[in-house]
Amino acid sequence: MSEVLIRREGAVGYISLNRPQALHALTGEMCEGISAALSAWRDDPEIAAIVLDHAEGRGFCAGGDVAMVRRSVLEDGGEAGRAFFRAEYRMNHLLFTYPKPVVAFMDGVTMGGGVGLALPCRYRVATENTLFAMPEGAIGLFPDIGAGWYLPRLRARIGVFLVLTGARLDGAECLWAGLATHYLPSEHVAEAKRRMAEQPDTIDAILSELSVEPPPARLARNAERIERLFAADRLEDILAALEGDPSEWAGKEWKAVAAKCPTSAKVALRQFAESLNKRDFANEMALEYRLAARMIMRPDFTEGVRAVLVDKDNAPRWEPAQAEDVTDAMLDEIFAPLAASEEWTPFPT
Repeated sequence: MSEVLIRREGAVGYISLNRPQALHALTGEMCEGISAALSAWRDDPEIAAIVLDHAEGRGFCAGGDVAMVRRSVLEDGGEAGRAFFRAEYRMNHLLFTYPKPVVAFMDGVTMGGGVGLALPCRYRVATENTLFAMPEGAIGLFPDIGAGWYLPRLRARIGVFLVLTGARLDGAECLWAGLATHYLPSEHVAEAKRRMAEQPDTIDAILSELSVEPPPARLARNAERIERLFAADRLEDILAALEGDPSEWAGKEWKAVAAKCPTSAKVALRQFAESLNKRDFANEMALEYRLAARMIMRPDFTEGVRAVLVDKDNAPRWEPAQAEDVTDAMLDEIFAPLAASEEWTPFPT
């Protein structure tokens, strides 16, 4: 059974993720299949728009196949893992630069690699089933798939909060934060797709007409706290701000940040600070590939995946275990350019 279903309906090209047993987590082959379909349709005059969705199950896309990447690190020195990230990031860049409208239906779990699929799209549709998160800090990785471009640009330090805590947002919160462009009841999704196939030049109107007012965004209630307590660019300062706040909310978020990999958190903060100054998405993806190539080879990654996905004891032993022990020199090594022959590049144009 194909893990990506490619089809046409009218003037719309459909790309449906079809790996339900893994909540449609992306493999390298899936990324290559998606890129091939997008490339074939880019200059096809009979295709006016693209729809990204999932075939069945709870997920839109739960991320990338990090268990495979871990095996690669242990068995082939990370070669297959780096090939996966190279293919995934080329797919992300292709979506970001795509000349035709792409509609992503985030009707379910949207995490990690799923975020990388959705956020480059012109239309990002959330529903009551949406569950959005960037949980990379729990597995010793970092916020990749273009997250360094999108998340630092969210208001009120929401992006920093998301990656340091691993917080999970519902569809209403995604719309409030600007991660989604529309909020539809899931019962309207099939109608939206049907009407798009019939009139792909009226996607704006179709989504606007079928959208509804979402429930109040819980995240909005804590926006002031997030902006104030996550304002620093140093992990130690954020932990101190949370610890010094007497609220129950701050105590809960302190525990969430403190449980994550300290190196991952510091990489994310430096990545976000640097990426705000970037003006080219390809440069962002080249940086993220350098980070991925280095981070998967650190003990924290194999240990984090072990704790979350293999043994599932959720008790990772980070190295270093404390924020203050992650030095600037360590970060410099992670951020350093790769050899010219190893650097990431987008698809040729």
